Amino acid sequence: MNKVWITMAVAVALTGVLGRLLLPVLRALKAGQSIREIGPTWHNNKAGTPMMGGLMFIFGAVILLIANAFFMEDYTVFFVLALALCFGFVGFLDDFTKIKYKRNLGLTSIQKALLQMAVSAIFLYAMYKSGSMSTDLYIPFVDVSFQLHPIVYIFFAMFVMVGCVNAVNLTDGVDGLCASVTIPVMIFFTAAAVAMERFDLALMPAALVGGLIAYLFFNWHPAKVFMGDTGSLFLGGAVCALAFALEMPIILILVGIVYICETLSVILQVGYFKLTHGKRLFKMSPIHHHFEMCGWKEEKIVLSFAGVSAVMCLLAWFGISGLV
Repeated sequence: MNKVWITMAVAVALTGVLGRLLLPVLRALKAGQSIREIGPTWHNNKAGTPMMGGLMFIFGAVILLIANAFFMEDYTVFFVLALALCFGFVGFLDDFTKIKYKRNLGLTSIQKALLQMAVSAIFLYAMYKSGSMSTDLYIPFVDVSFQLHPIVYIFFAMFVMVGCVNAVNLTDGVDGLCASVTIPVMIFFTAAAVAMERFDLALMPAALVGGLIAYLFFNWHPAKVFMGDTGSLFLGGAVCALAFALEMPIILILVGIVYICETLSVILQVGYFKLTHGKRLFKMSPIHHHFEMCGWKEEKIVLSFAGVSAVMCLLAWFGISGLV
């Protein structure tokens, strides 16, 4: 238990140091963000802000987990880390393409989808064959589980993973938003893993709680650095991998409610636009941009969305009482 708290505390300091070292490197490499033409016009002054800042909490998590490896009994956490790193690598390729060609769009949607599905399938197969994951589907609040056929479960899990990862990615659109929303989610997974006495698995979300707190010192409005797709896809991978490793994927509906609302706002906006031949349901999507155009400051959006995330994570805690 103590090593979980120590890991969280050390992650704050370590990520802070890594951030100080990484920021000048990104500036020297001119790894600046390009702003989408269809985005809010007031975001234009963010053009050139270094991206791929997510590397600071990624490196921090990797270093801390490796440092703890000699004292572990359960190595499931490295499956979680591997999936998050694979998704983060897809994001890195996307960011690198943007930087190389000086444009906002990196990999195509098809390229990203194929890579993400491949990563999810490999992870799920490896977890299942190693015995680190069952095909039981736990239903929160009613404390009921039922078993799915392994093939059905894997296809279900792939759909959830790819959707979750891209939903987290959509949340990264306002200074500090993705990190602030994800901190309560990682606190929830840390507490759940500890309550289930899976202390080694708890190290991953604990490291990310500390890492994201430190990252906010660089990313709070006005941001000095953006996490980029490297960071947001890594976080998405960590969120869904932890849910499956703890065998509670349905809980993502609650702990990931902000991610889901961001995604639904895009789907509804596109669908309404097509059905009404040009009319808009929201002033802009994802929905955090809608609130921006309603006059909300970025800090208000971040604190409000993070508050919603925290409340839903607390509700989720009561929903998994049968497991913890």
